[in-house]
Amino acid sequence: MFERVALYLQDSHDLRDGLDYVRMAEDYGFEAVWQAESRLVRDAIVPMAAYAAVTEKLKVGSGVINNWTRNIGLLAATFLTLDDLAPDRIICGIGAWWDPLAKNVGIDRTKPLLAMRETVEVLKRLLNMERVSFEGEFIQVSGIELDVVHGRREPRNVPIMIGATGDKMMELTGEIADGCVLNYCVPPEYNIKALELLDKGAKKAGRRFDDIDRPQLVVCSVDEDHDKAIDTTRELLTQYLAQQPHIAKASGVSSDVVAEIQSILGWPATHEQIQKAKHLVPEELILKITASGTPDEARSKVAEYIKNGCTCPILYPVGGDMETLLKTFSQK
Repeated sequence: MFERVALYLQDSHDLRDGLDYVRMAEDYGFEAVWQAESRLVRDAIVPMAAYAAVTEKLKVGSGVINNWTRNIGLLAATFLTLDDLAPDRIICGIGAWWDPLAKNVGIDRTKPLLAMRETVEVLKRLLNMERVSFEGEFIQVSGIELDVVHGRREPRNVPIMIGATGDKMMELTGEIADGCVLNYCVPPEYNIKALELLDKGAKKAGRRFDDIDRPQLVVCSVDEDHDKAIDTTRELLTQYLAQQPHIAKASGVSSDVVAEIQSILGWPATHEQIQKAKHLVPEELILKITASGTPDEARSKVAEYIKNGCTCPILYPVGGDMETLLKTFSQK
């Protein structure tokens, strides 16, 4: 049994099925559910509201939204609203997004560190129910506040977690955020450097490293049949290594392998293209950067991430039976 464990939901399931999954996760003693928002497929906020409405104790996080596409006033009002629905159970996971997707929708991600710093600072102040004027390079607001007339006026307890990948963003996270959503598709030892950077940022701000929460996404495919679990993960990695090169880089995957996969996959990738390219992802890589295999194998791999500084594994279920995964990591 692990001290803390969370569930990650993306877009591979029917949205209404997700309501059943989060109720099951709560029954099995999971701490939180995180809803993805990365590709142009499923908004995080709508499912988060639904998950919050059908659970009593489960924390609900965005894993992660980006800091470019929502105006800061709307962003603060959104998380105020979610906190109204589930007080003290909402987590704002936010990241710098990625190219080429951001560029393809007209966003120029210049100075991502400054943009993130401004977003976190103003968002924190607004959720603290302050009246805010701010003249930054990316955010300019004049005398705005969350003007609650009907309801709670007190500051809101919404932790802000940055989904950091690059070194400088990791250091900034240690300086300004409540926590870091450590990336998936990386080996456990990736965390060693990440923790050093978080600590460096924390010291810069006079903070304690231990005050920075470090949940981590972990791709998890569980099946009594080892080979079946591995093959399911192979399909996911085929798509992600091609479409999100920053993850491939952090994983230490050969650029030649990535280029070959990219030459087969279109945008968006079709099921047929993924099947054609998946043989390029070796089992050795799957075992290195995911928790895939039998229940015992999956638990053992997740334990490696915890040993390397992850405070709460956020399990990304890939294929298979959801209840099998939840039972495998049950806290009860």
